[in-house]
Order: sequence, then structure tokens, then C-alpha cells
Amino acid sequence: MTFEIVLTFLVRLSLVLLFLPFSALDKVLNFDDATKQASQATSRPAFARALILTGLFIEVVMSLGVLTGVADRLAALVLAVYCATTALLFKQFWRAPDFRMLGPSRGRETMWDFLKNFAVAGGFLLITFGTTAGSVGNFFHAPLSSTNPYTIGTTR
Repeated sequence: MTFEIVLTFLVRLSLVLLFLPFSALDKVLNFDDATKQASQATSRPAFARALILTGLFIEVVMSLGVLTGVADRLAALVLAVYCATTALLFKQFWRAPDFRMLGPSRGRETMWDFLKNFAVAGGFLLITFGTTAGSVGNFFHAPLSSTNPYTIGTTR
């Protein structure tokens, strides 16, 4: 294994590590608590459970896609949308009664979590669309393609 392959794997692992194994494992071990949190988005318990199971599926399967390079562009796009959606549903700092920029504020802490979700989404979008304007169209041409992250010595 070369340094480039190891580094590529570690970079991708750093993006998905939050989801696989940690968040996915937390959903499994603390399913009732996760469902209670999902109840913030819906008043129907069955729908809250469905949200958690959908999140679990996304976190495991899409993270594996990003790590392995199998349809990694689409997997990264799904994870980017997932990050943005969870930020909008569960990190609503603007609703916190104590949101302010000076002094202690739970709302401000939530704002940082909200922004972190979007920062991680940006990392996934780099996998999805590439790092140059010329590579954006590649995704739309073949959304199920791979970036072939572990190939050395070829141009993409």
C-alpha cells in the first residue's frame, strides 16, 4: 500500500467517521433516545422511527460507498443532503430563546453545530463534484460513477 492510498483512505475516513461507526452505533444502542430526538421533526412516533432507520441506512451504506469508492459520488451527495437536512431539522439555533452572540448561550452552541454540519456537507460535495469547475459536469454525466479514489498515476 502506498502513502497516497493510505492518505486518501484516511481523508475519506475522517469525513465519514462521525457517521460510521459512531452515529450509526449510537442509533442502534440508543434507539429510543434517537427516536425521541427525531420526534422534534414529527409528532408521529412511527414516522420518527422511520426517520431514525432511514438515517441509520444512510450513515452506514453511504459511508461505505465513500470509503470504498463504489458509487462514491452519489453516496457523498446523499451524505451532503443528509448533513444539511439534519442541520435544518435538529440544529435550529434561531429558535433558541437564549440565542445571542455575547455571554453564555445554548443557542450559540447549537449554531456552531449547525455550521459544522454544513462544513461536513461541503467536504462531501467536493467528492461529489470535484475540486474544479470543469469536473462538476462529470457528476451529471454519470452520477453512479466512482472517482476511483485509490487509483494512482492516472488523470481523472
